Amino acid sequence: MDKTKKYQDAPFSPDDWAELETTVVQTARRQLVGRRFTPLYGPLGAGIQSVPHFIYDAPKPGQLDLTGESSNPTQPSRRVNLNIPILYKDFTVYWRDLDLSDKLNTPIDFSAAADAASYVALKEDDLIFNGEDSLDIPGLMNVKGRHTQIREDWMKAGNAFQDVVEARNKLLSSGHSGPYALVLSPYLYSLLHRVHPETHVFEIEHVRELVTDGVYQSPVIKGHAGVLVETGEQNLDLAVAEDFDTAYLDSEDMNHHFRVYEALVPRIKRPTAVCTLEDPQ
Repeated sequence: MDKTKKYQDAPFSPDDWAELETTVVQTARRQLVGRRFTPLYGPLGAGIQSVPHFIYDAPKPGQLDLTGESSNPTQPSRRVNLNIPILYKDFTVYWRDLDLSDKLNTPIDFSAAADAASYVALKEDDLIFNGEDSLDIPGLMNVKGRHTQIREDWMKAGNAFQDVVEARNKLLSSGHSGPYALVLSPYLYSLLHRVHPETHVFEIEHVRELVTDGVYQSPVIKGHAGVLVETGEQNLDLAVAEDFDTAYLDSEDMNHHFRVYEALVPRIKRPTAVCTLEDPQ
C-alpha cells in the first residue's frame, strides 16, 4: 500500500514510510513472546470485528476398522464468537525534528515509533497470557478447564525441573504429547539458570530437552508463575484482523500525530493443552 497516497497530509516520502514501518515491525518482533509459539490465523481484514471460536475437549484416538464405514467426525464441545479488539499506541513526530532532518539531510528519528510499537507488543502478550475480562477473552494463565501445577520452591535446585515434568505429565494424561512451550515470569526464568545437582549443567538445559518449542520469559506473567502449553493450531492460535501497521492521524500545533496499531484475539481451542505453574503463596 502506498502510504503517501492514503495519508496525503503526512510529511513523509515513500522512503520515510518504509523506514517507519521497518522500525515498527522489527521492534515488535524483538519483543513479542506469544507469537513465537502461537500460529497466526489471518489476516482477515481490518473491518472484521469478531471471529468464531471453537472449543474442543481433550483429544481422543481416532477410529479403526476394515471398511471405514463408521463415521464419527470431530465436534467442538462449544462454539462462541470472540470480539477482535484494537491494540494501539500513539506517538508524535515534532516539526522541528523534521525540519532538522530536512536541512541536514539526515534520517528521521523514529525512536518514538519504536517506543509505541513496544507498548503494543507488550499489550499483545498481555492479551495472550492474561486475556481481557471486559471482553470475555480468556488468556493462557486463566482459561477455564486448564490444568494447574502448584510449584515447589525453585530456590532449591531440581525443583523447577520436577515441576515441569509434573506439568508435562498432566498434559500427557489428557492426550497432549507435545511439542511444548514454556513461558515463565522473569523471576522464575532466572532461577532456571542454576546448576542442576550432580550434572554441572544449568537446569534450563534439562528443561529444554522436554520443552522443545522453547523456554521463554515474559514480564506480563504476574507473580512467580508460568505456563506450559502444547503448541499447534489444534490447540490455540492468534486470529489477526489487521497485523502491525502505522497510521497518520492528524497535525496539531505544527506537530504530526501517528498511531501504531493491530487488531487480533487469541483463541484457546483446547484448554486441556494448557498447564499453569501456580505460585504456592
